[in-house]
Amino acid sequence: MGRGLGVMLGLVAALAASAAFAQTPDRPPPESPFSDWSAVVVAGDWRSGDGRSTEAFDNARRDVAATLMALGFRSENLTQFSTRPDRYGDPRPQRLTARSMLDAVRTSTARVKGGCLIYYTSHGNPNGLVLDVQGKPHVLSPGDMGLLVDEACAGRPAIVIISACFSGVFLPYLQGPQRMVVTAARRDRSSFGCSTDDVYPVFDDCFLQSVSQTRSFPALPPAIQACVARRETDLGLEPPSEPQAFIGPELRLMLSMMPFPRGAAGVRAP
Repeated sequence: MGRGLGVMLGLVAALAASAAFAQTPDRPPPESPFSDWSAVVVAGDWRSGDGRSTEAFDNARRDVAATLMALGFRSENLTQFSTRPDRYGDPRPQRLTARSMLDAVRTSTARVKGGCLIYYTSHGNPNGLVLDVQGKPHVLSPGDMGLLVDEACAGRPAIVIISACFSGVFLPYLQGPQRMVVTAARRDRSSFGCSTDDVYPVFDDCFLQSVSQTRSFPALPPAIQACVARRETDLGLEPPSEPQAFIGPELRLMLSMMPFPRGAAGVRAP
């Protein structure tokens, strides 16, 4: 099922598995070039493609965050956002609004000296991303996201990963010499996997799987693209979503010299 919500848009599942990978006093973060990077991971909606409740986006939010910590992002520099934070335990995500997301990126980038990463999973349409605020869906436009990244990540490398239908529309607004942008679909295609029965959206699941198969961020996009293509073929999902990727020349060289910690793997629900 595709994830576009059409005109509706305007501006717990494996907690134990995730907790096992959380950073605790007896599990220090791995040595990693990302220990001084900030990260924000967002679940932008709670509805399935047919308007019912789904945990797919929040499952992805939770396990992407745990995976980033396995890559060496520090928990104190990582903020999670949910549209229904009261449903979830430790670590409890913050309630999502455009302002709270911007403030979180600003705060964390002011504290650390490295780059910043934003991972956003939600519904999308050709105008942008769903940003649900207390049950009311708004659209986060490509221009708005571009301004957010420009302001909060100014003068530093940034990785932006957007898992949503039609998310290729964001590429022109986010590209730059120190930017890496990965989207779940072409600008004119849906992505898949947000039904009430899905554990994760297809793209998010492939991100989690591909971390275990690659050794750096530049190697992730082709691995994710191959995984998504296999899953869509196996499930008979058409037309293919064709995830997109861009890596600026300055950041490609930098990230190629910043390997993932040895043995790092994606955290996935059993």
